[in-house]
Amino acid sequence: MSAPSSGPPNIFDASRRVHRLARAQRLFPQADFLHRRAAEDAAHTLSAILREFPRGVDLSPHGGLVAQALQGMPAAERIGAIESLGSLDERAAPGAAPLPVAEQSADLIINLFGLHWANDLPGALAQIRRALRPDGLFIGSLFGAATLKELRGVLTEAELEIRGGAQARISPFVDGFDGAGLLQRAGFALPVSDVDRVTVRYRDPFSLMRDLRAMGETNALAGQIKPLSRDILARAAALYVERHAEADGRIPATFEMVHLAGWAPHESQQKPAKRGSAKMRLADALGVKEVTDE
Repeated sequence: MSAPSSGPPNIFDASRRVHRLARAQRLFPQADFLHRRAAEDAAHTLSAILREFPRGVDLSPHGGLVAQALQGMPAAERIGAIESLGSLDERAAPGAAPLPVAEQSADLIINLFGLHWANDLPGALAQIRRALRPDGLFIGSLFGAATLKELRGVLTEAELEIRGGAQARISPFVDGFDGAGLLQRAGFALPVSDVDRVTVRYRDPFSLMRDLRAMGETNALAGQIKPLSRDILARAAALYVERHAEADGRIPATFEMVHLAGWAPHESQQKPAKRGSAKMRLADALGVKEVTDE
C-alpha cells in the first residue's frame, strides 16, 4: 500500500481550468465588470501609497486591467510599466509551477481573481512574496466564501431531487476573514484584508451562467464531473426564481470579493512592540478601574 501524500490536496484540475480560461478569452469583455471593479480598487490603493514602484508584474488570469485603471491617475507617474507575465497554464493554476518572476526582482505584484484556483494557496502566496524585493507590495483579489451562494444551493437541491445525489458544482472559496492570516502565513508583513460583497441582478439564472462562462469561472474541480442534464438545470433555474427572485422578477447573485495587500518584509517597516514593553496599564488607558480576584 502506497504512503499517503503529504502535499496539498488536489482540489482543482489544472488542465480543466486551463481549458475553461482559454475558452473565456474571447468572451471575457462581455463579463469583465467584477475584474474592472477589483482593478479600480487596486488602482486607488496604489494612489494612496506615496512611493515609487519601478517594476510591476501582473499575474492575473485576465491581465492588464490595473494598468488600464491607473491611466490618467497621478499614481501612474510613480509606477513603472506593469508587465502581464506568465503562460496561460501559469496564470490558470497559480502555485503549480515556479513563478515566471525571479526572486526579489519585482517591486509590485498583482493577481486579480487567480488565486482562488490554487491547490496550495499559502504556497502560491509564498512564491509571490519571494519574487518581491524587500519592501515590495503585493495586491490581490479572490472570491470569498459567500460567492454564488444562491446558485450553489439550488444546483445541489435540484440534483438531489432528480438524481438522488449531488456533486460539488461550485468551488470552495476562502473565508474573507482569513485573508490577513493567509498573508501572514506566507511571510508577508503588514497584511491587510478587506471584503467587498456585490449583488448582481440578472434576468434569469442562465444569464448568470453565461457570465460565469465568459469569466472562465465555471467548474474546474478535480475528479470526474457528471454533466448536468437539461431537466436538472431547468429545475435549478425554477428553484432559483422561487427562492430568490425579487419583485421585478430578476434574480440576485452574490459575489464576495476579498482584497488583499501585503509587503515583503524589510527592516524599515513598522514593528509591533515587544511583549511587556508597554508604559501604561490597559485599565488606565481605558479609564476604568481594574478589578482583581482576592
